[in-house]
Amino acid sequence: MNIQYKRLSLDERISIQMGVGDGNSYWEIGNSLNRSVSCIQREVAPWTREKYKAVKAQEYAQKASSSRKSGKTKILNNPKILEYIHEKLELRWSPEQISNSLEKEFFTDITMQVSHETIYQYVYVHTKKSLREELTAQLRRKKKRRGRTARQEGSKRGKIADAISIDERPAEVIGREIPGHWEGDLVIGKDHQSAIGTLVERTTRTIIIVPLKAADATTVREAFQEAFKNIPEQMKKTMTYDNGKEMTQHKTFTENTKITVYFAHPYSPWERPTNENSNMLIRDYFPKGTDFNDISSERLKEVQEQLNTRPRKTLNWNTPKDVFERLSMSQ
Repeated sequence: MNIQYKRLSLDERISIQMGVGDGNSYWEIGNSLNRSVSCIQREVAPWTREKYKAVKAQEYAQKASSSRKSGKTKILNNPKILEYIHEKLELRWSPEQISNSLEKEFFTDITMQVSHETIYQYVYVHTKKSLREELTAQLRRKKKRRGRTARQEGSKRGKIADAISIDERPAEVIGREIPGHWEGDLVIGKDHQSAIGTLVERTTRTIIIVPLKAADATTVREAFQEAFKNIPEQMKKTMTYDNGKEMTQHKTFTENTKITVYFAHPYSPWERPTNENSNMLIRDYFPKGTDFNDISSERLKEVQEQLNTRPRKTLNWNTPKDVFERLSMSQ
């Protein structure tokens, strides 16, 4: 059968409506129209066989086609918006973040506003294959489902002396209304031979990436203390950490920083959700297998700045940096 690859016409949709009404199979309908079975399945799927109506399906297809064409044309015919989109994609902003940022930054200029669906359409349907591959590579990876998995580095676990359980943490930490409460962890490098520290403030989602020469308790404590040195006092209240042995000097850390450390239950990453999500964002830059001994402090600062100046939906499309600075002055 010579399959035709072109848009369905209204006459064809009427034939499909009659075919499904008569109880014909998709194969029979496709064969009579010289169309593939998958073409008929895709056409009927949004409506179901019982509710498929040719005229409504035609109107829907025309609107969708018009929207795709106008959106793509709007981007391609506007060098300024095209440059803006490419610039933000290189910073690993999502299309939704780009769209909302455009709306806020150019709220009086409708020519500089496009929906995130339009940006996705531009990326995935770009006519040049090489550029399409480049753009899709810059899209942030979708979050994978996370489960209760134990870390491979078994020696990292163990009872920490005088640890204060998360169960004793102040109730104000849970609500996120009051800033100054942090979550912390390590991101482990290739063959467990290197690591970086990650600290994230729960209310503002501000991230601090801490370079580490080693992952022992003294090195981590001193590095974390240094990282908090320039943070305003009103923004330093508590830190929730996992059960890694690198935090065995938590009492000294608290004495030096006035930040009380609370420990999550073993193998309970959901008790530090902000940190877990932040580590995922950092892994977008430094995937598993990265040797952090090869990553300069300047590069870590660069990534930290990009993450803290990226608008977040949960912050009403403000950036962590802006919200942190505003709350720091208002406390």
